[in-house]
Order: sequence, then structure tokens, then C-alpha cells
Amino acid sequence: MEQPLDLVVRAERAVVDGAERPAAVGVRDGEVVAIGPVDADWSAAEDVRLAQDEVLLPGVVDTHVHVNEPGRTDWEGFETATRAALKGGTTTIVDMPLNSLPPTTTVEALDIKRAAADGECFVDVGFWGGAVPGNLEDLLPLHDEGVFGFKCFLIDSGVPEFPPLSPAELDQYLRRTALIGALMIVHAEDVGSVTEATGSTYEGFVASRPDASEVTAIERVIDAVRRSGGRAHILHLSSAQALPAIRAAKAEGLPITVETCPHYLSFAAETIADGSTTHKCCPPIRSDANRTRLWEAIADGTIDCAVSDHSPCTTDLKTPDFGTAWGGVASVQLALSAVWTEAARRGHTLADVTRWMSERPAALVGLESKGAIAVGRHADLVAFAPEESFVVEAARLEHKNKVTAYEGITLTGVARRTWLRGVLATTERPLGRLLRRGDS
Repeated sequence: MEQPLDLVVRAERAVVDGAERPAAVGVRDGEVVAIGPVDADWSAAEDVRLAQDEVLLPGVVDTHVHVNEPGRTDWEGFETATRAALKGGTTTIVDMPLNSLPPTTTVEALDIKRAAADGECFVDVGFWGGAVPGNLEDLLPLHDEGVFGFKCFLIDSGVPEFPPLSPAELDQYLRRTALIGALMIVHAEDVGSVTEATGSTYEGFVASRPDASEVTAIERVIDAVRRSGGRAHILHLSSAQALPAIRAAKAEGLPITVETCPHYLSFAAETIADGSTTHKCCPPIRSDANRTRLWEAIADGTIDCAVSDHSPCTTDLKTPDFGTAWGGVASVQLALSAVWTEAARRGHTLADVTRWMSERPAALVGLESKGAIAVGRHADLVAFAPEESFVVEAARLEHKNKVTAYEGITLTGVARRTWLRGVLATTERPLGRLLRRGDS
């Protein structure tokens, strides 16, 4: 090595090129510039050797986080959400355009959101734009300002300022995103298949949002993609009954990608207690047999990635009635541990988890500098202890309102240290940057 490095991290186990192996990772000016044998004779300002029980991973890229600031900052904010992300081994998030006020449906609203985030972020943060009735002409200006794509709903979003697109509008907006080269991400539930939820039983809540609601909506998205030439990403897939249509669309060559979330991979409807609205999310957590099919689908690539869908709220909004409680699971800090806990139980590897939670989400949004330990990528690195277990205590989590569906559950895997662009990141000072589409 001709020039001294800023940092070398040495690990007997590191996920590099899709597999675990011993490696030394050399960092200069925030980027990985060399990967070599674990005992490579390199000179560096800082030389770190991981403990024997630690594995070096790329930072998680979480493309589905509701930060809610500005406007609903009592629910969550950039400081608390990104602290939580950092503690869990996530180094990049992409913020959803709704639940903040104003929603990110115009350039002016994007500017307001960026101003709120500036200097507050402990990890790197990008932004989705919103696609709502009436803002078709705002898509290109938002795209030019660097949003990573556009989110739409096909059903009531839960907040009046972010209404859904009709089937005709979905076609129209997909034609526009195809024209400008943008990605449309879709909350796919069919309003005609959903009934009003009431009462405290989880069984009743699931019945109000049946599998057919997802299947019908996803088939509508697939047809719209075929007609329009646009690209679409299906958000938070919960129903395995939609997998045949998704497999067929991918086999046809349509530009469809799909995500699921830690709560769909971790929980089963049969075990959720009545009144436990910390588990309420839309679409709902379904059966254990359904969960197994989701795991099979992420393993074979039908489901592309796993992201948190961190959607917190104030504690008073989690009423014991599934009809009135806010729907969302607060999990950005726990996402990596939750997925790894269940993945390991099912025989998957850390290389698999890295592919689902780092590599593919980064590729989804075009962040070529993120998602892997590779020369030329940002040195976003995590010293992860895959055998260390802990019991989740909501009060000890970093997100603002101390409510989570994982309360009291034992998870395995702890992010002990995290480097953001080659600098050891702590919750003492925010190092995160605001990202734009195309950033390197």
C-alpha cells in the first residue's frame, strides 16, 4: 500500500462478495480502497481487529422508514429515528413522503423536510417523493431535485393529506414515471376487498384485510406496469397468495420488485394476543404457514428485500381496539436482529441477510456507493455479534415513543460498532448526510 490508510478493519469473518471469509478492509477518505488478507501488511492511522465473535457486515440500507418530521414530530423525528437506525446497524435510510406535514409531494415540501433533517441525522438519509391525485406535474421537478422515486397508495393511507390514486390515475402516473425514468413504489391493497375493523381480536383484524385485498391490488399494479412501461416496487408484502402473480410477472420480464418486512417474517397471527395493537400494521401479519411461504420466497429471490417499514406513533394512538389504533410497527433499531434471529433458525446465513437488507435495497434506489463491502463503496461497516442475544425492552430503544411489537422477545445479533464512511459513528454526534438520487 503506497499511501497510508485512514482505517483498516480486520475480521476473521467478513461478508465480502456474497460470502463470509477472513478479510482486511482498507479505508481512505470514507471509501473502501482495498480488500485483502486479514493480516495484510498495511499502514493506517487506525487499525482495528474485530473480536472473534464478531462479523464485519456492510451497513443496512433501510428504504422504508417513516420519520414523520416535520408536522408529526411528536410521533418521531430525524434525530430519534436515525439514532435508532444507527444502534441497530443501519447506516442509510430513505424517508417516506407521508405522515409528515406537509407531505413530500412538491419541491417546496421537500425543501422543508430537508431543512428539518439538516444536521440532525446520525445515518445517511434520502427521501421518497409522493404521488397523489393532482400532483402529476410535480413529479419531474421532484425527480430533478433528487428524490429516489414516488410512493402511492391504492387505498386510504390513514392520513387525509395523502389520498390514494384511482386505477386510472395509477396508469397515468406510471406512464409519467416511465417517461422520466423514475420508480413507483406502491402500497397495494384493494379498497373493495377491505372491511372496517372493530374490536380487540387480531383474528377479526386480519379478516377485515384478507389476502384477496393484496392479490387484487398487486395484479392491478402488474397490469398497469405492463400497459405503461413503468417500473413498480410492491411495498410490505404480507400475503403469500400474491406470490404466483409476482413470479409470473417476473418471468414475463416486467420491471417488478417486492419487499417484505421483519414483522411479517418474525410473527404469526395465531400467536398475537387480543388487544396487542403494537402488532397492527397494514397489510396485517398473517398465519405461520403464510410466513413460511414468505421465507421461501425471499430465499428464492421472488421477494427482493427486507426493510423495516418503521411506522411509529404516540403511545395513546395504540388503543386496544384494532379499528381505532394507529397501524404501524416501530422497528428500525431491531430490523437486522429480528431478521437474523429467524433467518438463522431457518438455516440461512449472514451473507443471505446482507443480500436482503443491504445489497438489494441499495440497488433498488440506485445507491451504488452503498450496500456492500467492496472497493469504491462507502465504508459503511458494522461489527455484528451474531450469537449475542438480548431481550427487547421498549424503554431502552432510541425511537421517540417507547412502543414496539417486539417487547419482551429475545432476539439474537447485536451491532456493537458501526462506521459511517469510515468514521466510528456514535449517538453522541450526528455524522449523517442528506442524499440525493445519483449520489456517489
